[in-house]
Amino acid sequence: MRFEAETLRLYAVTDRRWLKQGETLKDTLEELLKAGVTCVQLREKETDESFVVQEAGELKKLCDQYGVPLIINDRPDIAKAAGASGVHLGTSDMDIRQTRKLLGGGFIIGASAHNVKEALEAENAGADYIGCGAVFGSSTKENAAFLSREELGKICRAVTIPVVAIGGITRENATQLAGTGIAGVAVVSALFAAENKTAAVREFLNQTL
Repeated sequence: MRFEAETLRLYAVTDRRWLKQGETLKDTLEELLKAGVTCVQLREKETDESFVVQEAGELKKLCDQYGVPLIINDRPDIAKAAGASGVHLGTSDMDIRQTRKLLGGGFIIGASAHNVKEALEAENAGADYIGCGAVFGSSTKENAAFLSREELGKICRAVTIPVVAIGGITRENATQLAGTGIAGVAVVSALFAAENKTAAVREFLNQTL
């Protein structure tokens, strides 16, 4: 399938640790979707599998209302069971070709890459997009390797599929990535912890990358 670069313009990655008392992930996500988020990744590291499948199914219905794909982090089996739009694979997760066999051609497969070699391997294996980071460090992943602006630009120039940057991205530093060739930014706390989530989304969307 052809994956449109515009879909990665503002990629929200869920993290329920940033939810305030009384907030639900679904309600918070709907607020972000209403404001204009273009892609969503459900990242659940420490919850029961059956709960994640159920949650993913509910969030998929919500994302469908806004015409936005729901990507599941790490787990092709959960993506398939929940009818999600696709899956994002880290470098230590299931092989991209195996994942494609499991999910079929209609699913989106994203892959993490930390250098040009990994990015080209992912593209050649059939990934639809590349996720690169951590461009500004990370508050959600311990020991996340730093990816320089220079290396990010090299990756973007080396592949023909779209690239999204991730890792410590805020409204204040996102513009430092302008000119690298990225299709968009993947954001966690700068969206989910924002006091005014609608304003946060709009500010990201108004930036030129």
